[in-house]
Amino acid sequence: MYARRLLPIASILALSALLFALPSTAETLSPRQFIESLGEETIGAITNADVSEEDRLTEFARLFRKGFDVDTISRFVLGRYWRRATDEQKVEYQSLFADFIVTTYANRFRQYSGEKLLVDGERPASKRDTIVSSEIKPPDGPAVRVDWRVRKTGDDHKIIDVIVEGVSMAITQRDEFASVIRRGGGGVETLIAELRNKSSADE
Repeated sequence: MYARRLLPIASILALSALLFALPSTAETLSPRQFIESLGEETIGAITNADVSEEDRLTEFARLFRKGFDVDTISRFVLGRYWRRATDEQKVEYQSLFADFIVTTYANRFRQYSGEKLLVDGERPASKRDTIVSSEIKPPDGPAVRVDWRVRKTGDDHKIIDVIVEGVSMAITQRDEFASVIRRGGGGVETLIAELRNKSSADE
């Protein structure tokens, strides 16, 4: 219960703390250095009073797509329903998913209020993946544990999941999407329609 209570707050802080600036030399960094570099550059971007809100949102969207493996995450989140979707549905779903995630967190990144990201280790998770361990420390109150699942993709590092106090954001989102699909009778179109509605409402 404690982890799930923290998930919405900590996940916003985690994404807000990392999704604004990606180094151009990601291929030369270890996964830990990759996360550390993102954190350092991002704090400066968030606190830059000379950047307009519109420019921040635009940059947020661009860097989210660059720093996260959105295609991999979107397929994982759809789970077994990915195989049931038509090619056309897959294309539209992945586009809507990216817009949904970007809009959701871009609208919340303003909650950043001086939290610090402290990276304290890394460990292999598979042949391609590394878990980078960190804490997000607010000005007051206890630190929140955040692990980053980083995958080496070609010459780049990509984040494919964020685990907050032991709770995977990707798995949590997959469960929520599965619930929407089940309520709609098991068809992927139900979820796509809901994502379309959210996208239209945000325009």
